[in-house]
Amino acid sequence: MELTLHIPDDVAQRLSASGSDLSRRALEAFSLEEYKAGRLTEPQLRQLLGLQTRDELDGFLKAHEVWLNYTREDLDRERAALRRLGFGK
Repeated sequence: MELTLHIPDDVAQRLSASGSDLSRRALEAFSLEEYKAGRLTEPQLRQLLGLQTRDELDGFLKAHEVWLNYTREDLDRERAALRRLGFGK
């Protein structure tokens, strides 16, 4: 699907003044909001943004101050799994 966004010329000029790609910024902002709202998964976000690796996605999320939803229970579950596999005490 292709999406067109109409922005008045004077506003577009101001938004483009920094020299960065306005289309890319719009895609990133839209994608990020959809991810934060839970409407996109991490693999979908990677695909939408054309990111090749999980590390690239992590860097993108970190740059936009979006942190993984990782709870104490997640940590405890992972620690227990590692202990069952013989790692740790």
